[in-house]
Amino acid sequence: MNRVFLAGMLAAAVCVGAAQGQGVGCDAAVAAKAGRGGPCTELARQIAEVVADPAVARAHWGIVVTAMGGAPIYAMNEGQLFQPASNTKMFTTATALTLMGPNATFETKVVARGKFNGPVNLAGDVVIVGGGDANLSGRPIPYVPPALRPTVAPGETPPPGPPALRYLEEMADQVAKTGLNVVNGDVVGDDTLYPWEPYPEDWSIDDAVWGYGAPISALTVTDNQLAVKVAPGTAAGQPAIVTVDPLFPYYTVDTTALVTGPAKSGSHVQMDRAVGSRVLRIYGSIAVDAHPDDEDVAFQDPAEFAAAALKSMLEARGIVVTGVARAKHRLPVDSRGFMQASHEPVAGLDWAKSYAPARAGAMAGETVLAQHLSPALIEDMVVTNKVSQNLHAEMFLRNVGAAVLGDGSTVNGARVVRAFLTMRVGVDPDDFVFFDGSGLSGHDLVTPRATARLLQFASTQPWFADWKRTLPIGGQDGSLVERFPTAPLKDHVFAKTGTLGEARALSGYLDCASGKTVIFSIMVSAHTPRSNVDREAMDRIVGLIAAAN
Repeated sequence: MNRVFLAGMLAAAVCVGAAQGQGVGCDAAVAAKAGRGGPCTELARQIAEVVADPAVARAHWGIVVTAMGGAPIYAMNEGQLFQPASNTKMFTTATALTLMGPNATFETKVVARGKFNGPVNLAGDVVIVGGGDANLSGRPIPYVPPALRPTVAPGETPPPGPPALRYLEEMADQVAKTGLNVVNGDVVGDDTLYPWEPYPEDWSIDDAVWGYGAPISALTVTDNQLAVKVAPGTAAGQPAIVTVDPLFPYYTVDTTALVTGPAKSGSHVQMDRAVGSRVLRIYGSIAVDAHPDDEDVAFQDPAEFAAAALKSMLEARGIVVTGVARAKHRLPVDSRGFMQASHEPVAGLDWAKSYAPARAGAMAGETVLAQHLSPALIEDMVVTNKVSQNLHAEMFLRNVGAAVLGDGSTVNGARVVRAFLTMRVGVDPDDFVFFDGSGLSGHDLVTPRATARLLQFASTQPWFADWKRTLPIGGQDGSLVERFPTAPLKDHVFAKTGTLGEARALSGYLDCASGKTVIFSIMVSAHTPRSNVDREAMDRIVGLIAAAN
C-alpha cells in the first residue's frame, strides 16, 4: 500500500477512536494532530450517533472518507475485512479497463468444421464459437438512463424491446446466404475460450435458479436467462397465464399447481428447478387483480442453449441438419487450491499496453460462415456497474485472464486483478481476497481502505471519466435510482452498491456542500436479516459526510 495513504488512514483512525471513546467527538489535541480539528469532531460524533442506534448497533461497520488526493477525513474499522458484495465489480472493471482499454471488442463466429461435398452440402458440424461477448441479447446498448427513456402512461404496456435472440437470427441469416443447404452433422455450441467453470466458489445453490446467478460461459446468449411472466387468469380458480421470452422451448414448464386467486389475495408465485433438470416448476397463486409477476430464470448450459436455438433457426431457413444440438466444453485441469493459485504473481505485465481480447483458436479446415462483433467494452461496463450485472462482471474477469495469461479461467482472472491492485494501485495484499468478479461469492473480502485506495487511484487515470460514468448516480439511474432522490444529494452521489445476505456496501464519489468531491466507502456486515435499516443508516451517513465537507 502507498505509505502516505496508509499513514493518513491511521491518523484518521486515531481521531475516530477518540470520538467513539468519549461518545461525543474527538479530543481537541488528537483532532489537531490529525489535522482536522472541529469538523472531524462533529462528523465523528454524528456518525457515532447513527451507528449507535439500537436498530443497527449490533451490526459491524467500516467507513472511510478521504479527499480526492487521498488525504484522510474520517475512518472507522477501515482496515478490517468486510464482504464487498457487488463493490467487487469496481475492482474487476477497473482492472479490465486498465489492461484491455475502453474500445476492446469480442467476436462470436459461426464456422463449418468438416468437408464440403459441393458448395451446399457439409459433411461435418456447424459450430457457434463463443468469444466472451456478454451482449448477444436484446439489451439496448449504450445504456439509457431512466429519465431519457420513453414515458409510458399508467396502465399502458411499454413497447417491446429488440428480440432477445436477434444476433443469433442475424448470424443464421448470414449462414443461409452462403447457400449452405444440408449439414450432415451437429450444431455445436463451443465455449472453450473459458474452462467450463459455470459457478465460482461459494455461490449459493439457491442462486443458480435465477438470472442473477446465471452460469458463466464464453458463449453467452440473452444473459443466460429466460424472462418468465406469470399473469392472472380471467377469474379466480382459472389457470394463471405463463409466458416465456425467448419462446424457444429450452425448459418444460410445469404449471399444474398454479392458479388464479381471488381479488386482493396477493401474489404467491414460486418457481423451482432441480439441479440438472430441464423442468421448471411454477406453483402457487396470483390474485385476479394482481400485477404480473416477472422473474428471470437461468438456464444451466448456455452453449447447449445457443446451439439448440441456432439449429432451430437454420432449419427455419430451409437448411437440413441431420444431427443434434450439443455443447462443447473444456474441462478445467488446474488442481491447485484457489488461494494458492490466485496469489501467484503475474510476471511481465506491461501497464502501458492494451491487451487484445483472446480469440478462440481456428481449427484446420474451418470455414467461417458468420460473424458478430460486440459493442465496445466500456459500453458493457456501463450496463454492468449501473444495474450490477453479475454475469457480465464474471465475463470481464475471465476475459482479462484470457487476454493477459492466455487462459480464461476464474483463477487466472483473479490473479490479474490481484496483480493490478498490489503492483499498480498499491493496495496492501492482505486487504482483499476475491474468488469471483461480481461479488456473489461469500468468500470475497475487502477492507474499506482498499476500496478507497482504488477509487483514489482511478481518479488519476486517463480512463477515469469513462469509468466514473459507469457508476450509478443517486436519484437518477442504475441501482441508486430510488436512493438519494432529493437535493442536495440527488445527482451528487456516484457510487457502486452491494448487497449479499447480511452484508451491504456503498462506495464511490460524493459532491459535498462546499463544492468539493470526496471519496467514501461504507460497509456493514452481520446486519439484521431481510431488513433495510442498515441501508437507511448508510444513506444518513452519506448525507452527514456531504454536509460536513
